[in-house]
Amino acid sequence: MEAARPVSDNGVMMDSQKAILEVGAAAAASRGGRPRDPALDDAIITATRRRLVLDGYSKMTIGEIASDAGVSRPTIYRRWPGKLELTIDALDYGLRAQRDTFPNLRLEELPALEAFTEAVRRVDPRYFNPDAMVLMGNFMGETIRTPELLAVVFEYAVEPRVKLVERVLADLQRRGDVRADIDIHTIATMCFGSYYAAFLRAEHDRNVLAEQVVAVLWPGIAAQ
Repeated sequence: MEAARPVSDNGVMMDSQKAILEVGAAAAASRGGRPRDPALDDAIITATRRRLVLDGYSKMTIGEIASDAGVSRPTIYRRWPGKLELTIDALDYGLRAQRDTFPNLRLEELPALEAFTEAVRRVDPRYFNPDAMVLMGNFMGETIRTPELLAVVFEYAVEPRVKLVERVLADLQRRGDVRADIDIHTIATMCFGSYYAAFLRAEHDRNVLAEQVVAVLWPGIAAQ
């Protein structure tokens, strides 16, 4: 099923935001020239992620990123058309890096309770990046100034995590381990939101949060 697209405050689908992402992807795919140095790419992405946390998107500049990465501004512009495309790659880098740190487990082969708990653990925005909550707060603060960032966050930082929980719950439904009538979308959203609530309540022991959330939800969703 196609993921629902984000909507603006007046309910209009943000097709322009989707178009911006598509343009950025097309620009990245069409870039040619000399072979790129992966070490430089990593340094630029790392510097971008740091600047996003420290400065936020609006105040972040290509010049500061170049200085932090030890490269020139033209070096960055040969790789990315602008700040938005660089931010997209920085978010995608974080998601891929998080996936690389996951334990080598096949969730579909785990017992039901273990599979659900592991999915909830992986939905944690700070699983890989301890500054993820600050980063996400900066992005949400840009909603008015730079509304197209909402589509970037939705596609690269929210949906891949929430969809993981939805896929695991759908698989457990097929296996007969959870009730067929549960609202998978809402449950996955609650799991994702629990990490934000814990952060705002200064409950920083994330090691037990997945188990705590599952302990509350499981009795209501498990098949009888």
